[in-house]
Amino acid sequence: MIVWVNGTFGAGKSSACRELVELLPGSTLFDPEEVGYALKQWLPARRLAEVADFQDLPSWRRLVPEVAAAMLDEAPGTLVVPMTLLREAYRDEIFGALAARGISVHHFVLDAEETILRSRITACEEYPDNPEASARTRRWRLDHLPDYRAARDWLHRDAHVVDIAELTPRQTAETLAALVKDGTARCPIVRSSTARGDTVAAAVLLFDEQDRVLLVDPVYKPAWEFPGGVVELGEAPTDAGVREVAEELGLELEPAALRLLAVDWEPATDGRRGGLRLVYDGGRLTPGRRAALRLPPDELRAWRLVSTAEAADLLPPNRHRRLLAALAARSGDAPQYLEAGQPAALGLPAGSTAG
Repeated sequence: MIVWVNGTFGAGKSSACRELVELLPGSTLFDPEEVGYALKQWLPARRLAEVADFQDLPSWRRLVPEVAAAMLDEAPGTLVVPMTLLREAYRDEIFGALAARGISVHHFVLDAEETILRSRITACEEYPDNPEASARTRRWRLDHLPDYRAARDWLHRDAHVVDIAELTPRQTAETLAALVKDGTARCPIVRSSTARGDTVAAAVLLFDEQDRVLLVDPVYKPAWEFPGGVVELGEAPTDAGVREVAEELGLELEPAALRLLAVDWEPATDGRRGGLRLVYDGGRLTPGRRAALRLPPDELRAWRLVSTAEAADLLPPNRHRRLLAALAARSGDAPQYLEAGQPAALGLPAGSTAG
């Protein structure tokens, strides 16, 4: 598992995490800043000049979960990560990639009133032998306090907040260790999975009177999705679709009411499992049923009814191709078969004969 310790720059994350590693047997410290420093050495100056912070580099956000997963393969146990992460979309991207790998995350924020944070930052001598470097670090941390202030609302909704105003680094670490033990800060959507290899997943498309399709905004994913999820062991795909719609939207459907629109074979990529993805037509939602939709706050942020053009801006390209194929099948007679989101030929090639 991962213990991700968040908070503003200068909140004492690194000091607390060094202490925490001593309190959690079998734990390892991983600082994603080192990945950023490496990218600064590897990437050309012209690319680095285009971003204000290495977190703005997509390569950093891809590499952090990759390196974390690789470290856990090398040294199984707990990975302690002191890292400020103030942009919710970046948190979605990184935590979503960890979730896809079945790695559970405990998310903490070290917090205090801004006057206390300013006092701590001002008193810090990061580089005792280099006063100028320490002064630059203090200015940089103070300049980023407004970013933390702007992020506090979503951080306090998402993570377990630890008030550090009266705590030493050791006491902070002891508090974190106790919370890790009882699971208080474990992200609900980021959970270990016993599934290995390819999976089967069922998605259900729901429409309004204008034939707009309903999409949902998952926690810890940067893109929108169809309602649905992985088919459990021994479960029929139609039953899985009905179950997922009930869990995600509070909407009761009958398996017999679902119509298969598309089957898409999705290859495993970037550490994510592949497999078959089944797309069903779940019918139209009346205004009354739409008003009754209820989302689980720890899994979904919002739902929207969108046109196909709007869906292109919200869905990953392969999902959008899957949607277009499903919509084509909805107006036809036969389901569409896809591979990696692209139509795949079935049967014999044109002009060939059996025998």
